[in-house]
Parts: sequence; structure tokens; C-alpha cells
Amino acid sequence: MNQPSTLLRSETAIIAGMATAAVGNDIVDWQNLASDYALIRDEISAVIPGFADYNEKIKAGRGFYLQNLAAQRQWNTAQKKALFSTAELPVQLAYEIAQNNTKNHVFTLQTLRSHDQYNTSIYGLDDRYRGVYGQRKVIFINANDMATLSLISGDLVKITTVSTDQVTRSVTDFKVMEYDIPAGCIAAYYPETNPLVPLESTAEDCGTPTSKSIPVTLEKLS
Repeated sequence: MNQPSTLLRSETAIIAGMATAAVGNDIVDWQNLASDYALIRDEISAVIPGFADYNEKIKAGRGFYLQNLAAQRQWNTAQKKALFSTAELPVQLAYEIAQNNTKNHVFTLQTLRSHDQYNTSIYGLDDRYRGVYGQRKVIFINANDMATLSLISGDLVKITTVSTDQVTRSVTDFKVMEYDIPAGCIAAYYPETNPLVPLESTAEDCGTPTSKSIPVTLEKLS
């Protein structure tokens, strides 16, 4: 097994280095915070509701409970009531629009992270949430969809984005895994599937990449 470089730094150390270079240490001792995460948790305790005594609480068996005001029927609105939107639903979803542009079966791909991952930092190749061990290039798919495409667990597939910009976006050699996921939907880890997301494909209003709703096709590899 390859050993990490001695030059490898944590995300916290990288951010602290950027902050030191940008604004200095006169107000916040960034390097000190990066050297001891307990100090960061102390600062979190001081400013975020529900995180009082953070360092002590994380020593408890399964951590601690963060309150959910909605579950407690507490609504922090001017009316003190829950507010519901009456926004209209789209006429067609992304996969339905994409289906008009290909004869192949279109799936909705969501990208997600594994248990041993924080954002794009991967700390291991296991995902106890979904029973995946020692690998990451997997595609989770409904059993009925597997049957439709004549796939079995362990088959390798190529995933290709359906778009109209004439750019081919594909990733290959993803292992099929049967999973309890709605028919028509598939899932895979990021950043392995990041190349499938067109840069100009963003959510309305917020502008975030559409990484949870990518219209794709699957091709079985021989």
C-alpha cells in the first residue's frame, strides 16, 4: 500500500496557511488552531447554538444530539408558523428533457460521498453505509433497471452524460452494484464522477452544479 507523502497537509492546515498569508495572525492565531482541533471546537461552542461543551460531548458514546426545531414544531418565522411554497413544478425534469435527445435509456445520476470521505478528501476505500469495501468506482442501480439493461452485479459500465453542447463526457470501468434505489435513478461517488457535470449546468436561483441530477446513459463494457 502506498504511503502518503510527508508533505501532505490536512484541509485545516491548508486553510490556516491561506488565512495567515491573506490576513495574518494578529486577530486569529490560525496556526495554533490548525495544531489543535479542540481549540476550533471551543470557538464553535462559543458561536453556534447547540454546540455548548462541544469537546466534552464528543467524548460520549455516539456523540450528541443537535436539535431540530422543525421536529419540535418551533417555527422561527414572523407568523410563528411553518411557511409553504406554492412554486410551480417544472413541466419536464432533466432526465425527461435528455430522453428526447437519445434513443438509449436515460438515468438520473446523483453523486455522493462515502462514509470514509469528507467533501473531496478521501480517507479510505470503505463505505460501511452501503456495504462497499476497498473500492470506489461503483455504480448503485435498481435491480429492475439492471435486468432491463441485462446487467449483473460486478459488470463494468461506461457512464456518459446526455447533453446538447456536443461535448462528450464519460467515465469508464464502474462496477455495477445492485442497490435499493428508485428505478430510473443511479448513484456513484464524487469526485470520480465530477467529469460528468457540465460546468454550465447549474441549479436555478442558487447557481450550484447539478451534481444530484445528471442525465446519463450506461453502456456495458465487454
